[in-house]
Amino acid sequence: MKHIIILGDGMADHPVERLGGKTLLQVADKPCMDWLALHGRCGMLSTVPEGFPPGSEVANTSILGYDLSRVYEGRGPLEAASIGYDLQPDEMAIRCNLITLGEGRIITHNGGNLQTTDAAVLIDFLNERLGSDRVKFVCGIQYRHLLVIKGGNKHIICNPPHDHPNEAWRPLLVKSEEGWEDRADGLHTMTGQQTADLLNDLILRSQEILSQHPYNQLKVAAGERPANSIWPWSGGYRPSMQTLAERFPQVKCGAVISAVDLIQGIGSYAGLRIIKVPGATGLADTNYEGKAQAAIDALRTDDFVFVHVEATDEAGHDGDLDLKLRAINYLDQRLIRPILAAIEQMQEPVCVAVLPDHPTPVELRIHVNEPVPFVVWHHGIEPDATERYNEVDCTYGAYGLLEKDEFIKTFMTI
Repeated sequence: MKHIIILGDGMADHPVERLGGKTLLQVADKPCMDWLALHGRCGMLSTVPEGFPPGSEVANTSILGYDLSRVYEGRGPLEAASIGYDLQPDEMAIRCNLITLGEGRIITHNGGNLQTTDAAVLIDFLNERLGSDRVKFVCGIQYRHLLVIKGGNKHIICNPPHDHPNEAWRPLLVKSEEGWEDRADGLHTMTGQQTADLLNDLILRSQEILSQHPYNQLKVAAGERPANSIWPWSGGYRPSMQTLAERFPQVKCGAVISAVDLIQGIGSYAGLRIIKVPGATGLADTNYEGKAQAAIDALRTDDFVFVHVEATDEAGHDGDLDLKLRAINYLDQRLIRPILAAIEQMQEPVCVAVLPDHPTPVELRIHVNEPVPFVVWHHGIEPDATERYNEVDCTYGAYGLLEKDEFIKTFMTI
């Protein structure tokens, strides 16, 4: 039996008054997901362990069954692995968004839906002006980049910008964790306070120089959102993780398909090969068909495939209800449908799971820590009584509420 997980990032939601008190998954046109629910078995999954933030780096690592208390090091090291940056033992890697500020507030976490080609120019500019023997900016994808601090201390308090839309940014600047103000951490020779002070200085200086860049000046002149500040968050050191093959011997080879660095990084540490699909953007205009074909091709050679789609999460962060409904439909029709059609023609059976990593409610525009619905299907599975895939119906599914590594162990033993 081969296995494929199809994950719609942030796809789960809350009841919305404009939708008659229903969730987006209850209303969305998604016949393939509903078919899987009708013919498969459903349940709910708690993806964020107590004490951890409800971020995609936490939830996706948890879905794959890793003990976060042992392996969690934040987004930075995961994205370093994806980018191919060889993080050294004395370095701290921290996620570095290019964001839009205005009137003292965080306008958007994504720099006005920044494209990678434009971002690369800005990252080079930041390295020229702010880089040093201690500080290095590394280009990632779109607005998601990496900041590497030699000797940096991970014991700091950062605020993810997507959790604070329209809030004043100055109160959200980096702080040292209590007790680490004057403490270093082994090879990481800076104290928590020194690291926080350095990052805050970089934030302020980035605002000065980015506002001078021709790209942003043209954006402002056109009435569009500029990428006028960096925003570092979720830093850590190089993690130590078992591969999926070490945990599940039936996985001799596996693949991860995503436009998002941190998902590729999780996959890399999990021993999965990274498949990059041309035209995969992380937004609703992503190349669904290309991702579907890449997943189909991988299923012919690999034992385990993890397909991640970011579009539903971005629509949730933007508070765009119509766009999120369309993104759910695109995921269903343009990615899941062709994968299911191809599975019908395969000689070896394939077990399919569909789920989000966390909810990103359109009316809150942030991640929330709540269980998410999942469905599992393969030929010959005994269906439960669930008829539609959504946050309400899956509550009554046969799997009940799963936690920690219960989902991946259940899924991989089918």
